[in-house]
Amino acid sequence: MHPSRITAAVAALALSASLATALAGTATAAPKAQPVPPGHGKSLALAAADGAAASGLDELRHGADEDLVRTSVTPWANGLFYTSYERTYRGLPVAGGGDAAVLSDSSGKVRDVTGAAAPTIKLSTTAKVTAAAALATARGQLASVESASTPELTVLLKGGKAVLTWHTLVVGRTAKDAPSSLDTYVDARTGSVARATDKILHADGRGHHNGNVTIDTAASSMTDTSRGGFKCGGQNGSAYTGSSPWGNNGANDLVTACVDIMYAAQRESDMLKQWFGYNGINGQGGMVPARAGLSEVNAYYDGTKTTYGRNQNGTNQLTGIDVVAHEYGHEIFDRTPGSAGSSNENGGMNESTGDIFGALTEHFANNPNDTPDYTVGEKLNFTGNNQPIRNMYNPSLINNNPNCYTQLTSGTEVHAAAGPQNHWFYLLAEGSNPGGGKPNSPICSGGPSSVTGIGIQKAGKVFMGALLMKTSSWNHLAARKATLTSAKNTYGSVECNAVKAAWNAIGVPAQSGETDCGGTTTPDFSLALNPSSGSVQAGASVTSTVNTSTTGGSAQTVQLSASGAPSGVTVSFSPTSVTSGSSSTMTVQVAAGTANGTYPITVTGTGSATHTVTYQLSVGTTTPPTGCDNTENSYQGSLTSGQTGVQPDGSYYYSATSGTHVGCLRGPAGKDFDLYLQKWNGAGWVDVAVGGTATADEDTSYNGTAGYYRYVVHAYSGSGAYTLGLSAP
Repeated sequence: MHPSRITAAVAALALSASLATALAGTATAAPKAQPVPPGHGKSLALAAADGAAASGLDELRHGADEDLVRTSVTPWANGLFYTSYERTYRGLPVAGGGDAAVLSDSSGKVRDVTGAAAPTIKLSTTAKVTAAAALATARGQLASVESASTPELTVLLKGGKAVLTWHTLVVGRTAKDAPSSLDTYVDARTGSVARATDKILHADGRGHHNGNVTIDTAASSMTDTSRGGFKCGGQNGSAYTGSSPWGNNGANDLVTACVDIMYAAQRESDMLKQWFGYNGINGQGGMVPARAGLSEVNAYYDGTKTTYGRNQNGTNQLTGIDVVAHEYGHEIFDRTPGSAGSSNENGGMNESTGDIFGALTEHFANNPNDTPDYTVGEKLNFTGNNQPIRNMYNPSLINNNPNCYTQLTSGTEVHAAAGPQNHWFYLLAEGSNPGGGKPNSPICSGGPSSVTGIGIQKAGKVFMGALLMKTSSWNHLAARKATLTSAKNTYGSVECNAVKAAWNAIGVPAQSGETDCGGTTTPDFSLALNPSSGSVQAGASVTSTVNTSTTGGSAQTVQLSASGAPSGVTVSFSPTSVTSGSSSTMTVQVAAGTANGTYPITVTGTGSATHTVTYQLSVGTTTPPTGCDNTENSYQGSLTSGQTGVQPDGSYYYSATSGTHVGCLRGPAGKDFDLYLQKWNGAGWVDVAVGGTATADEDTSYNGTAGYYRYVVHAYSGSGAYTLGLSAP
């Protein structure tokens, strides 16, 4: 039994009714299917997303030793779900590329996929440098260390190559006494630092108090238990204690500074929930803690906390609404898929994200002490000239920052590089000539004559939806595609065309495959394989079902073909073409004498568009074990280490009466597979029986009432084929 891993092993499956693509083989006899359980739309959406990931649909293609592991699911408007995935290699996380996101709907259709490009990974996963030695190297980059995370063995993609590294986050101060939070990868072969990126994002702010406001705290401390234990205190990290009313309205009173911080952060969290349906700053209802009283002209987010100092003249603390919301905007960028990248362009978009959430929070709070606007730090007097430090409607008014995408270079400073996306957001929200006392906004050369805004709330939701499609290679071109997808699926053609016009107005060009904003839906389809991998001996064959679905417009004819099969392997389809929404059986025939090995086979569907998925064929590997002959139904599959699969056939079964459910799992010798029986409780799947010994053979027996049931097989350690037998009342 592995009690520490049971929850983690099944957590990613808790809401999904089907992970059909993790399976190999079909049942000899399937229990009778019944009507879909209530709330099953979410499960259908996740099953479609997981199917796309496992099948390697288009940008989600991955190698035989790689998996896409689901890391988050975010419900959205109109029955949509954003699902993000982290790439793993032989069970190790992959950083620097290969991550992905899928947008799917409650009818089980994939709306869009995006993935960060990644090279083929082939390397040994045995470290020559110890974790302790790597941690010492990472800590040695800073003059003083406040904290350091436990090193995790990670594959880093750097310069088109894969490097085995130890990954750790080191927080402290540099030799120049500047705050630093180094996201560090130490080469596990040589012991040198392979990459270190400072997560400290120095922002700007206003030393402006918000007047007498209402904040959520505990009775005797500045701790907000309703938002994940969010707290505010001094530089020692402890929350300030006392009682309400907190603070004294003093410009440099630090408890008052925490009142301003908590007010702005809580309004930002409320804005995300009420306007966008997003669960708080970190997507899970919480946010990192805050510290006031830094004796520097600075405010920053470092991945573990936000910290706020004073202005240049020392006349107030940097705790205005747009400052605080900017810092927590960095956490939103960091916690959404793809996290924060290392390029200047990505850094500029991260800074712009902070500015955008600052403007959104000001508009949501609508505090008379801080009139909503689209400038940053306008009340801070940061350099003594009483001017803002960034301008969203015309970025060039501050330090001649770039208005247009075409003005960016690889060396543009990150705060200045926020200009183009800030400009885009203002145009989308307010337009180029909004009237009503709002400033006009210029249009870059080659853009439309004018842009009509859609309002800040809609613009914010479009932007938030796009962040949920973000990957580690995020840039302006990817943002254009993602915001068009978000606008069209969340609202419709009018908002989509406004997004397109705003990007055109700052010079970001159209991209291949971007969403068509037309009033009619562009015909399109999606592909998935069930299973997406299979094991076979030379001289035999294996089959998989090619499932298609109509994702746009009317159903269409999809022609199927395969490429990449090795010598001695032939692939056929029956039928060779299908109407989208239908399926075809793919047969992979392996001739006698075919060399053992693992081979990726690309399956292509051609219609109004072309889409691909990948089938991983293993020749001469293990055959499914036997030993479950006394059960009523049997299923076979093949899993790589860390993978999970759902049976029967990626779905569930219905038991109309009470009685005993018997499960029998037989896996590869010397490996460690676990078995979970789950029952639908009306809202999700819950474990009712677990077989979790340190072997690949598990047996479960559960006496239960009538209802929906399924089995989850988890390859905890090791890969290979398995047989599952089950009997139901």
